[in-house]
Amino acid sequence: MKKTKVSAREASATKGSATSDSRSQRYQELRTILEDRRREIQSEVQSRMKDVRADAAGAAGVVDDVETSESDIQDEIEFALIQMKAETLHRINEALERLEEGTYGRCFECGDEIGPQRLRALPFAVRCKDCEEAREVAAQRERVLSRRATGFGLDLSQ
Repeated sequence: MKKTKVSAREASATKGSATSDSRSQRYQELRTILEDRRREIQSEVQSRMKDVRADAAGAAGVVDDVETSESDIQDEIEFALIQMKAETLHRINEALERLEEGTYGRCFECGDEIGPQRLRALPFAVRCKDCEEAREVAAQRERVLSRRATGFGLDLSQ
């Protein structure tokens, strides 16, 4: 057996190639997750929109005020759900753009990498867990202060 020496450059190139391969694999995995989620949501939105149209078309007939009110409430709920899904689609499309730009997986606040578990659970996340928690605490604090400032919705000026 003959031992050969591997130069530092060759070792680095091999290591760099392995790192590049793992990045490429991660990139493909993330892209697949995002695209699968996008297809799933698009399908849900299309299905809901068909259901709303079918319900509206089938609503011809004698309808009293209670039925009209219930129908209006149901329509508002369906519309809100469609809006939420559309917002999620928008976030997924933005995440795909960040993936193409090479900025996907970086926290908007601190610039650190967002954990892989968080990205699997919420593939369009823009903040790391710590920054998102800090943002939520600040938002909660703002709501509490706002309620205190308005007297919990009561007009105390009378």
